[in-house]
Amino acid sequence: MNIASYIDHTLLKPTALPSDISRLCEEASTYGFAAVCVPPPFVRTSRNQLQDGPVKVATVAGFPFGYSAATAKLAEVQQALRDGADEIDVVINLIALKSGSWPYLESEIELLAEPIHGQGKLIKVIIESGILTDEEIVRCCEICARAGADFVKTSTGYAERGATLEAVQLMRASLPSDIRIKASGGIKTYDFAQRLIAAGADRIGCSASLAIINQLHE
Repeated sequence: MNIASYIDHTLLKPTALPSDISRLCEEASTYGFAAVCVPPPFVRTSRNQLQDGPVKVATVAGFPFGYSAATAKLAEVQQALRDGADEIDVVINLIALKSGSWPYLESEIELLAEPIHGQGKLIKVIIESGILTDEEIVRCCEICARAGADFVKTSTGYAERGATLEAVQLMRASLPSDIRIKASGGIKTYDFAQRLIAAGADRIGCSASLAIINQLHE
């Protein structure tokens, strides 16, 4: 397995420096990672460094808590697209989710998916599976499928619980085959990443990418 091709090489710390992002992009090109996932202010510089090479530029919207207004998320998405993002990881509105406002959540995803798909780019919806019930995970998968998500993503990495095998398996069982899964949050070893892929994950989002690659070589 070429695990590097599954990895979104991630640095979303609010203290990230331009030199950190430059190194992230260089590492992604060297190891053949699927994408870099960077804070919104670094999308343009990442695009300029990576040019039109195979490594995609991903960023986030509504991050990390998801409770900003849909119009605010839309503005973030539009800016990210102008700056050259290929993929945008959007945090679902967790307040609306926990309140059972499913029509609102579906309409929000549709609103954000439209401009992203209009430019031929991808939207990943982060549902924060570690703080959801199984029923809530299934409902999220259902609305994401209807609203046009390209990926459903487990976690931001900011909740007390990140990706689990059980959540990925449930998501895979609840999603159409053409909608992919990104597992993220607490993925620090090659063994765990490999098991998540076997459970149904198509992408792995992590900041421990180099450690995982080194474990594979060892």
